[in-house]
Amino acid sequence: MDVLVVGAGIAGPTLAYWLLHAGHRPTLVERAPALRSGGHLVDFWGAGFDVAERMGIVPELARRGYHLTEARAVAADGRRIGSFRPSAFLGSSSRYVSIARSELASVIYDALDGRVETVLDDTVDGLDDDGERVRVTLRSGNVRDFDLVVGADGLHSQVRRLVFGAQERFERYLGIVVAALEIDGYRPRDELVALMHAGVGYQAVRLSLREDTTLVLLTVRHDGAPVSGPEQQQALLRAQLAGAGWEVPAILDALPRARTFYFDRVSQIRMPSWTRGRVALVGDAAACPSLLAGQGSALAMVGSYVLAAELAEADGDHAGAFARYETRLRPLLRAKQDAAAGLGLAFAPRSRFQLLVRNAVMRAMGLPLVANLAMGRSLRDAVELPAMPVG
Repeated sequence: MDVLVVGAGIAGPTLAYWLLHAGHRPTLVERAPALRSGGHLVDFWGAGFDVAERMGIVPELARRGYHLTEARAVAADGRRIGSFRPSAFLGSSSRYVSIARSELASVIYDALDGRVETVLDDTVDGLDDDGERVRVTLRSGNVRDFDLVVGADGLHSQVRRLVFGAQERFERYLGIVVAALEIDGYRPRDELVALMHAGVGYQAVRLSLREDTTLVLLTVRHDGAPVSGPEQQQALLRAQLAGAGWEVPAILDALPRARTFYFDRVSQIRMPSWTRGRVALVGDAAACPSLLAGQGSALAMVGSYVLAAELAEADGDHAGAFARYETRLRPLLRAKQDAAAGLGLAFAPRSRFQLLVRNAVMRAMGLPLVANLAMGRSLRDAVELPAMPVG
């Protein structure tokens, strides 16, 4: 089948890879003029790691990623509150890597090896599903027909808006905004250590990257209206973080010289169905669990793999494949969303009491038993990956 995949982040190229593997003809469309850079670091393991192994990209992920030796919570004066080693609950660093989201996307895209038509700086403006084909009108004015269209275009999906309705119908805002920025030459540096400081209404995380670059992740409580544009977004950060401790004042001073700057609302997407007719959604477009859930990138890869596998087995019955795709994944993704909804306490405590609870948990995470209890359920969360027929 001819399949249009909208979005060249993580879910889209993963889907294109496996569709191609199964004998279909995918086309990728991406609204950005180039593959995106920057963004936050993701901890990559579990079922998503299994998909990466089947794609043969784990060695490159390991080369580009980081194996953190410590996650350390600090007080406003830099004093250690608590810490833990990822290996304490992961068991082995060979099946775990921390990697920039943009780097993960780049590695997946490179695995396509030029075999998939990619249209950059364009997106869909119209979709007409007549039951037999989907006529796609691109923003550039081009009109093309496809057997299927898959929206892999993230939290703010254009495909979802065109086919299912406005984002407001499905978005569940969790009252937090996130900013990720890369700063060259920032001091101090702590190699392979993630430092975390939280106060009432915020958390700041600092991690040293290669080439004298520092990644900062800020999660901040914001119950007001959405803001757009870097100037307004940075002004919001300065206002919400006025008086914050630790290195936050220095981080805010460095905002103007940040090499990359990413900002968004922390939200979930909850839909009664991810498919309609010949159109499907995958990844964050379908069921964004939010930054608070963790594993969003790995879950996007799992969803893309499962959708491609079901289509490969369907012998042209896309409706049956879509139904099995939803049945297989919905319980896992809904559980992830439900768990994440209560984790705002860890990322941006609402009160002094929540901050005390958060810090107490961080102290206890250094104990292997507590770490296993806190992380064990998440580690066991997985979906059985179906076999992938070869086209």
